[in-house]
Amino acid sequence: MTAPADRKLYLGPRLRVLRRELGLNQTRMAEELGVSPSYLNHLERNQRPLTAQMLLRLAHTYDIDVRDFVAGAQEAAASDLHHVFSDALVRDIGIPRQEILEVAENYPSVAEAVSRLYRALCDLRQMPDRIERLGVAAPVTASPLEWLRQAMEARHAYLAELDQAAETLAAALGETSEALAAGLVRRLGEAHGIGVRVVAEDVLAGTLRHYDPHRRRLLLSERLPLASRNFAIAYQLAQQALAAPLSATLERLAPPDAEAAQLARVALGNYAAAALLLPYGRFHRAAEALGYDPDRLARRFGASYEQIGHRLATLARPNARGLPILFLKVDAAGTIVKRVAGEAGGLARFGGGCARWHIHRAFRLPGEPVAQRVEMPDGQTYVTLARAVPRAGGEGLVAIVLACEARHADRLAWAAGLSGAPTPIGPACAVCERPACPERALPPVMRALDLSPVQRPIAPYPFRAT
Repeated sequence: MTAPADRKLYLGPRLRVLRRELGLNQTRMAEELGVSPSYLNHLERNQRPLTAQMLLRLAHTYDIDVRDFVAGAQEAAASDLHHVFSDALVRDIGIPRQEILEVAENYPSVAEAVSRLYRALCDLRQMPDRIERLGVAAPVTASPLEWLRQAMEARHAYLAELDQAAETLAAALGETSEALAAGLVRRLGEAHGIGVRVVAEDVLAGTLRHYDPHRRRLLLSERLPLASRNFAIAYQLAQQALAAPLSATLERLAPPDAEAAQLARVALGNYAAAALLLPYGRFHRAAEALGYDPDRLARRFGASYEQIGHRLATLARPNARGLPILFLKVDAAGTIVKRVAGEAGGLARFGGGCARWHIHRAFRLPGEPVAQRVEMPDGQTYVTLARAVPRAGGEGLVAIVLACEARHADRLAWAAGLSGAPTPIGPACAVCERPACPERALPPVMRALDLSPVQRPIAPYPFRAT
């Protein structure tokens, strides 16, 4: 999407996101662009339009594609708004596509506010079912988990300062994955005086990892597979060696309360551990060379399937972007336990699973890859890959799901061989309005049932279209 020549470009939120991705403050970015901090502040607050000259400076200084920079955020916001305004509650208004595009382009904060309100509405629609299952009233306020998800998605799941600091440390520890794993233990002991021991699982009494600060020992349960042990060691080293960038990143996230801050500290530690084990530059080059194949990447880096999938969703460095991969972790009940969207689209954004999406088939074929082409109600198509893997150090299975827009299929090893029409899927049945779905479990909450005493359609729960 490009703007007409006579339209002024107000891209303050997009410029602010870029600056945060690069780990810069306003003063530093203004200096690098050759403008005053006050002028940059006006640009970020949409008090001044972004000129063609400034776009060229941005492209030259930070190696960005101008077309992607102008259109990227607007297209994502427009996609979300199209999804929202297709809801039965407001569909009859018939909001023209051009008006949606204008809101996304000129009023990005309004677009974000509408999307947040819609997510809250989707949560409220599911409230009766939650109350029935839990036996108690669930809170309607935003949870720390939801705050963290939104904070990470706003940064495309990429934390520039922390990622670059981890990559620098990894380079000093070893050039290969084997050398890096050994270097983690060596650096932890030599530089920080912390020893590592693997102990019987009954010693830790149900805990997989425990750091004893008094004895300076990191105890790991024997239940942890090797990849998870390496991750735990990397997590502990990050707490010691990357304390400054961890604290600075936490401060920038600005958690709203103590509980959110505690959750963010753990999440940032996990992010740093992954960035240590899978250094950005080396991992990005391997992902491109191997067609984003999680199995081959896991073998090359000695990491778990889940670690690889999660890292693929964070490849959003401005001058070395990976494909926009969506990462989902789904339990056997169909609950999305973790969602890392990075720069991916709206798949599984406002609802849970769909019976026609082959995520659930993966649990019947543990360890086997289940690839599929799917189409959402808005017409957007994706290629997805699901695999059921054992829980790290626990019992049972979880499904790791990777998804990418179908337009990138030729660059994905796991999309090879997929042909034919995509499978129509949707969000959770309660918010899905595909009228002829034979696998519908519930009617849409915003539609009235249209039952007939004289006929029974193939699709359960027929409902009125308007």
